[in-house]
Amino acid sequence: MRMSDDTVISVRGLVKSFVNNDGERVRVLDGVDLDIRRGETLVIMGGSGCGKSTLLNCLIGEYAPDEGQILYRTRDMELPVDIVGLRPAELDAIRKRFGILFQGGALFNSMTVAENVALPLREHSYVDPSIIDIVVALKLQQVHMLEHRDKMPAQLSGGQKKRAGLARATALDPEILFYDEPSAGLDPVTSAAIDTLIIDLSRKLHVTSVVVTHEMDSAFRIADRMVMLEKGRVLRIGTRDEFDELRRRSQSELNGHLERLIYQFLHGSPNGPLTDVHGLSEFEKLIIEG
Repeated sequence: MRMSDDTVISVRGLVKSFVNNDGERVRVLDGVDLDIRRGETLVIMGGSGCGKSTLLNCLIGEYAPDEGQILYRTRDMELPVDIVGLRPAELDAIRKRFGILFQGGALFNSMTVAENVALPLREHSYVDPSIIDIVVALKLQQVHMLEHRDKMPAQLSGGQKKRAGLARATALDPEILFYDEPSAGLDPVTSAAIDTLIIDLSRKLHVTSVVVTHEMDSAFRIADRMVMLEKGRVLRIGTRDEFDELRRRSQSELNGHLERLIYQFLHGSPNGPLTDVHGLSEFEKLIIEG
């Protein structure tokens, strides 16, 4: 498959199923097509159970999809590489090109902040040990955590854990950063500060950022483009301005069931096709019909 020069990840026909408690196989991703452009911040959003976390786990190689392709083309690749079915050593080589910020920071509790940030350098780089401390200091300075370098994770607030996790995610100078619900569990002020940091790092490090979130304030602060998922399918891909234009309309200006569904999600309204059993059934029929 050909990829344009400005595309770093291309997803085609992605399907992922899981077996539920009744022993039935349920599709969580149902034919996802998506291109992620080099240098952009792409927000993947949708309600609980829409498939956004599963999509993220497929993108980082944690889940193997049932069908489809996930093609990477980082700057050192002449041709795209499909990570689906790669051997572990080959997948690990690509993983060194991206960093991940998990929901809770995922710090090792037995290590100091500095030791957590140093871990990827010690395990996956050839940086001289005498240089590691310098690199760690630089990465912590970028996220305003240098003064906390000798603290243990238990001594940090939720926002500080996210910052430390982000410093570790950037330790190997990644080309792509993945964020899993970066605002989860944070108060509005701390959430806004993390969003500012994401924007700042994206600009300074020239990275591609992929952010999974259901926090609309955060999404509209950081996104260049936005993708909305529902029932494992892509409902709409567009720029932040395009989604914002839809969000600012009155309900009487909405065109069709799909726009009403997206509008309800963007506003967090309790009433609409997402929560109307009959309306949702009609929407499912619309999706199946194409």
